[in-house]
Amino acid sequence: MAIIVQKYGGSSVADLEKIRRVARKVIARKRQGHELVVVVSAMGRTTDELLDMARELSPEPSRRELDMLLSVGERISMALLSMAIHQEGYEAISLTGSQCGIITTDSHSNARIMDVRPFRVQDELRRGHIVIVAGYQGTSYKREVTTLGRGGSDTTAVALAAALSAQACEIYSDVDGVYSADPRVVVDAKQLAELSYEEMIEMARGGASVLNEQAVAFARDARISLYARSTHMEGSKGTIVRPDGFDERAARAERGLPHMAVSHARDVMVVRAAGEAADAVVERLEEHSPIAFAWEPGASARVLLNAALLAGPDALASELEGMGASVVRSAAISLIGHGVGAVPRWAREAQSVLTREGVVSSAPFCSSARLTWVIPQEDLDRVANVLHGEFVFDA
Repeated sequence: MAIIVQKYGGSSVADLEKIRRVARKVIARKRQGHELVVVVSAMGRTTDELLDMARELSPEPSRRELDMLLSVGERISMALLSMAIHQEGYEAISLTGSQCGIITTDSHSNARIMDVRPFRVQDELRRGHIVIVAGYQGTSYKREVTTLGRGGSDTTAVALAAALSAQACEIYSDVDGVYSADPRVVVDAKQLAELSYEEMIEMARGGASVLNEQAVAFARDARISLYARSTHMEGSKGTIVRPDGFDERAARAERGLPHMAVSHARDVMVVRAAGEAADAVVERLEEHSPIAFAWEPGASARVLLNAALLAGPDALASELEGMGASVVRSAAISLIGHGVGAVPRWAREAQSVLTREGVVSSAPFCSSARLTWVIPQEDLDRVANVLHGEFVFDA
């Protein structure tokens, strides 16, 4: 039987009735003849509520103790979902990240997965159990509980899928796939049927929150297809992320139609450092590389970080300023598409649009599939709609 890994986000398991619905959805997949591993996030706003309690006791709590506290949220979800599946007459067992063999670095609150040793998971699958896994967490090589940062449950799911040679990894949330922009901001945003790994990674880097960047990188390296679907919309096709389609995208770029999406981040930290401070600042920020839009190291370093994904952005900003860096909070807007950063024309044309709209912007950060500008936060919604209308063609 093929192994399918599913992941359900916090909104999908926000209350007991939703957990019952997820249990029935998991069982329906099991009845199709698959072995199921199900990764869950914490219920609703549990993580934020735990953070609020911690910060009420201590403005800057220990990152180690935060990991011990926050890992509880996913454990509650996994146990409740396992109970709900049992109540429906199927065998299930809940496992923590450490019980699944997820080994991480020792960077608390922002650990990265180094290895997955899924022997316990394989044993339970052979016994016919549906395996329910607490996402977002693992254990470091020092045997410390660690968490993987915002979106870490996606990473848990894909890392397990890779280690288990799963047929596919299905990411369920309250959003029906990936859109060409945030539909809450851009009224004409379109659902995207398919994306390449590179495009999805750049969208995540640019602020899109449907799929986690590190998770997509794991999927790319293991050649696993990712399906982003709605939990509650039956028959949802969602969006598939896979390596196919590069020829088509290259042809689109040659025809002058490379852009597929606009992504944004409402709160970013623009960090600049020069001279002797530059090397020290870049070295300090290396542990935050998964949430960096771009790096420009050198004599005058420039780094762009998504503040919404940092455990303590204000404390980090103060520390960096103490090291001689300047830190400015702003917004960022990105154009995403195969080859968009490789042709100067697109940066020039987009810059002309920003100038026409009276927007003060930085020189763009460039990669092969992304162009990113730093802009004032108050201009973000308007600019997202304008760039989408100008540059995003039929998805």
